[in-house]
Amino acid sequence: MAKRKTRSRVTKTARANSQRRRRYYRWLAGLGGTALGAIVVAVILSSVFGASDTTSSGASEDLAPNFSFTLYQGEDKLGAEKLDFAQLQGKPIVLNFWAGLCPPCRAEMPDLQRFYDESKDQVTLIGIDIGPFMGLGSHREARNLLRELDITYPAGFTNDRGIVRKYEVLSMPTTVFIDSQGEIFERWTGALNRDTLASITDAMLHREGK
Repeated sequence: MAKRKTRSRVTKTARANSQRRRRYYRWLAGLGGTALGAIVVAVILSSVFGASDTTSSGASEDLAPNFSFTLYQGEDKLGAEKLDFAQLQGKPIVLNFWAGLCPPCRAEMPDLQRFYDESKDQVTLIGIDIGPFMGLGSHREARNLLRELDITYPAGFTNDRGIVRKYEVLSMPTTVFIDSQGEIFERWTGALNRDTLASITDAMLHREGK
């Protein structure tokens, strides 16, 4: 009888040890998956924010960095299909970074269109698609969104990956308000409505005495 009790205790102890080992191995596997995920995120962020500059960021930290872009639409309004951003100076600019598969970008576009229709004589509105840099759609998907929403303001894309870092695009969409001297007046992270667009633009124009 004593031997059977001893064997029973040994069996229970071995079973408990085996269960503890399995739980430990599962914990290690989960930790490894978390670490791998962190590494993947770090690589993605490095590829976006750590890219080398392809254009000068200007003499002042407040100056809007220059970059080259190609228009999807609006050549008749800006004068050419391929331009440098510096060529647009002389008139205040509302620079909107967006993407074809960005739901908040889609949501704000009708308001951007209304703002453009009302304010195009006072400011230049231009949308720059950075979806391929952010994993939020291709150029084709961006064009499709413009057509679907009947957007007519100038919009295009850039091949300068460094623009994400230079303009501090931390989420999508991001809008940068730039005065006629090329200085950044304000950055707005997230979707905008027409009233907010008008309010910030009016403040920028007021500072310039317009």
